[in-house]
Amino acid sequence: MGKQAVKLVANNKKAYHDYFIEDKYEAGIELFGTEVKSIRMGRCSIKESFIRIEKGEMFLYGMHINPYEKGNIFNRDPLRVRKLLLHKSEIRKLAAKIAEKGFTLVPLQVYFKGSLVKVEIGLAKGKKLYDKREDIAKKDQRREMEREMKQNLRA
Repeated sequence: MGKQAVKLVANNKKAYHDYFIEDKYEAGIELFGTEVKSIRMGRCSIKESFIRIEKGEMFLYGMHINPYEKGNIFNRDPLRVRKLLLHKSEIRKLAAKIAEKGFTLVPLQVYFKGSLVKVEIGLAKGKKLYDKREDIAKKDQRREMEREMKQNLRA
């Protein structure tokens, strides 16, 4: 199997800010034709979305896909619940991990892998406020260092 082109459509930067990502999984997503066309145009958001496991199946809540302009009656509800496609064994393994204290599932990004729409799922543990402040301080420090290095190169 050859290497397939990966085209990023939506990224959830907030997830990296709010959670420690322990593990990542790739899942397919059950969509309708007009939704795929809309995603192809980049009209998709996963900022406020989350994942639940119900009756041995995974569902993505809060993913917003703008209605396709030329879709008329075929358009679906932009915020409808969408089923994620993973193997039963993977879902069982994730359900066991979520049963542990503090773990949750968050969508990290939506992308095309070849012609298929995929969702990257992160097994995440929530950050405390002091962890977030620490991350912000590290980012600021790194930015300041890069700024100083640029100035040194110019001089």
